[in-house]
Amino acid sequence: MSRLFTVDEARALMPRVLEATDELIALRADLHQLAHDLRTGEESPLGGQPEAKGFEARISEILENLNALEVEVKGLAPVLLDFPAEFDGQSVRLCWLEGERELGWYHNTELGFAGRRKLDR
Repeated sequence: MSRLFTVDEARALMPRVLEATDELIALRADLHQLAHDLRTGEESPLGGQPEAKGFEARISEILENLNALEVEVKGLAPVLLDFPAEFDGQSVRLCWLEGERELGWYHNTELGFAGRRKLDR
């Protein structure tokens, strides 16, 4: 069974998660721009194929680090993360979406993102 987080445990990880996802988002944008430049043959201030491979490697490393924390990466564009939890015997996911600065949502595991609800304080 995977780790179950309390709300407090998940929120305590948020500074590390935000640092990682801020870097991930910047790398994703740079990689996307560089890939476009390489496809179109434009010279890129971001470099060439070696730099693209470096961006991909760093993105993979960040994702591995999040997985090591037992945070579930559900999407990359936008970044969507779930923290497995349980409320009143129900399987839920504490849910964080790119652009949010704190963990404030959850959803029933079976309902997914569409069933997202605000966490009670």
